[in-house]
Amino acid sequence: MSTEDKNNEIVHDAENTKYVLKVDGKEAGAAHYVLAAEGVRDFNHTVVDEAFQGHGLSKPLIAGALDASREDGVKVIATCPAVRKFVRTTGEYKDILVKASDVEGS
Repeated sequence: MSTEDKNNEIVHDAENTKYVLKVDGKEAGAAHYVLAAEGVRDFNHTVVDEAFQGHGLSKPLIAGALDASREDGVKVIATCPAVRKFVRTTGEYKDILVKASDVEGS
């Protein structure tokens, strides 16, 4: 099973403060966040369900969550090690990245 063979969709579950990756309609993983301040999401945990692990799904999940955050006009703190590594590796999200120490109330 490769990511190309599947119908992948990223869905924002704002009520539960997470972005959900659905593969063929099934929840395959989620990028969880907390609201660190007005207009700032702290992505603190990313998980891919065991049944879907090993298929390269964490990258599209994280990219989808960060792209949606950018579209929403919010900044992002990368507390989650997977998100932090993804941001550092791609270098594509510097415009929305902030440090927790720079956010009032964190």
